[in-house]
Amino acid sequence: MSVIDCRGLACPQPVVTTKQALDQLKGEELVVIVANSISSNNVERFAQSQGCSVIVEKKGEDYHLRIRKPGGSEKTELDQKAKSPQKPVVYINSPLLGIGDEALGSILMRAFLKTLLDLKPKPYRLILINSGVRLSSEGSEVLETLKALSDQGVAILSCGTCLDFYGLKERLRVGTVSNMFEIAQSLLDADPLIRP
Repeated sequence: MSVIDCRGLACPQPVVTTKQALDQLKGEELVVIVANSISSNNVERFAQSQGCSVIVEKKGEDYHLRIRKPGGSEKTELDQKAKSPQKPVVYINSPLLGIGDEALGSILMRAFLKTLLDLKPKPYRLILINSGVRLSSEGSEVLETLKALSDQGVAILSCGTCLDFYGLKERLRVGTVSNMFEIAQSLLDADPLIRP
């Protein structure tokens, strides 16, 4: 069993370190130690996105994630991409839609998000960065719409660094705190990427 200690590493380094360790792992179990629940959630989501099983144990102040790679025949990345369904990703970096009058931008963003509820296919993920994280935080006028999207299976990812910067991490009300690794990977995997 391999053990990697990611305590003290800043986001997204625990996920990057886990990815590197998984790439070298040959059928054994990997234990990743992190110092907080956000890092634990980020590493767990990443490992699961790679088809791994994950067991999380809290030991004192730390989190120990036991990760096991899937066994059996593995599909090639090309095979997976050829057969994978579309994964529309919506990337939002402001609480406003468009450039110009702020009141109009706010109205347009509300209308855009509400319209997503009625469209098919639904976005695979909604990524909120920079001041866009205000949309998923307490006091947002679109919280109910985002909750409805989440209930319909849309993953709502808010940048943890951005939430920290704006002092909103404790006020997040819908979705999950994400990291730059997960956000960058989602953007690369997007099919298509929508930036309103």
